[in-house]
Amino acid sequence: MQRKARSYYGRPILKPHVWQDYIAGYFFLGGLAGASAALGAAAAAQKNDSLARSCNLTAGGGAAVSAVLLIADLGNPERFLNMLRVIKPTSPMNVGTWILSAFGVSSAFAARNAFFRGSGRSAAATTAGVLGIPLATYTAVLIADTAVPVWHEAHRTLPFVFAASAAMSAGAWNSLFVSHRDARAARRLTLVAGVCELAAHRRMVHQLGALLGEPYRIGRAGAYAKAARALTTAAVITTATLGRRYRIFATLGSLAALAGAACERFSIFHAGTQSALDPKYVVEHQRSKGNHAL
Repeated sequence: MQRKARSYYGRPILKPHVWQDYIAGYFFLGGLAGASAALGAAAAAQKNDSLARSCNLTAGGGAAVSAVLLIADLGNPERFLNMLRVIKPTSPMNVGTWILSAFGVSSAFAARNAFFRGSGRSAAATTAGVLGIPLATYTAVLIADTAVPVWHEAHRTLPFVFAASAAMSAGAWNSLFVSHRDARAARRLTLVAGVCELAAHRRMVHQLGALLGEPYRIGRAGAYAKAARALTTAAVITTATLGRRYRIFATLGSLAALAGAACERFSIFHAGTQSALDPKYVVEHQRSKGNHAL
């Protein structure tokens, strides 16, 4: 007979994180801003200035909002500045703060250049494009570095999920603000990243197994995961078919992709919360690891 997972006085074995839902929004916006900067640098290299301008403005605005959300989570602006007093490569939070700060400065200059001069090409935009890639994925490393089973055991695939989700949202968002012709590169990114996101999420849940993959099937995390799969699938199909010729369908596909990317981040966020609150995800997982060791 299988023993039921229990904990001391029924209390959670792990101390649940104290993050509010807006941190899941920070995961989404940081990914959108970082991937937009990278897309903008690529668009500038292809002399697609209208797409590059949209991407630079998105990166600058997203970086500003992300900084506000991070400071709100820390509770005091001085704590954010204190993170910059040292460089600690072993701390994902410290490294992420440095990445966000450097990205914020470069994307702000790139956005200023795009707004006032109407140009998407600048050294600041190139710098932001390079920094945008780690910005879009460092939060995956951050949560995978915790003791939360669903996050920690997905450390190999979680960054790929975040990267694909960020790229999909960047392509979808920026395609809304340029002409249908200039948005072709953004639509291609939305399509490819959407397929990769679906595959990466499926791979992640499969590797987690029946036990640790369960939070993605139940509760708030499960509801967000189902919505993410449906919306992303709809976005991929629409973008690959009618969206190629008709602006209205391209817009609908982009909106579905944005909603799917947001639901993906909230699904991952709440899956971590659910697995930390229920002792079985800690106890049964440790038992299975112990049995495998034997």
